[in-house]
Amino acid sequence: MASHCKIILIGYLGRDPELRYTPDGLAVANFSMAVTEKVKGEDLTQWFRVSAFGRTGEIAAEYLSKGKQVYIEGRLRTSEWTDNEGNRRFSLEVIASQLVLLGSRGDDAPRPSGYDAPRSAPAPRPAAPAYNAPPEPPPAARETPPQPDAPGMQESPDAGPVEDDIPF
Repeated sequence: MASHCKIILIGYLGRDPELRYTPDGLAVANFSMAVTEKVKGEDLTQWFRVSAFGRTGEIAAEYLSKGKQVYIEGRLRTSEWTDNEGNRRFSLEVIASQLVLLGSRGDDAPRPSGYDAPRSAPAPRPAAPAYNAPPEPPPAARETPPQPDAPGMQESPDAGPVEDDIPF
């Protein structure tokens, strides 16, 4: 039976993506992102190293920047190496297969940070009807086909009935 490893992250970029190319011409973007969750009333932030390859990497380098919110979907990759002191070390990295930019387009402007930073009011929503109106019938059910013997109508040999006078 096959197995599958998938990770989904929603967080904020910790630094601008670094774009480089392999000798074969494949784009590789590397960046870090922070994901914060509440655990027993405390904020717990975890940092992830993310790599995006090909067109996904080029898009990341072009549109993402430090502080932007992003949705990342991908898989985990573990690396192992020996440091200068002879200790075996491990590293975990997310290989992004999909990314979605979150937040609004106005997020490019610098914002004050902190809990008491002023926030702009949300855009007004269009008013919803006060009652639940029944759905409109489809156009075919609303319109009745013109009758060729109706006053003001002529029979056309090519396209069916044609109106003489249009009331609007």
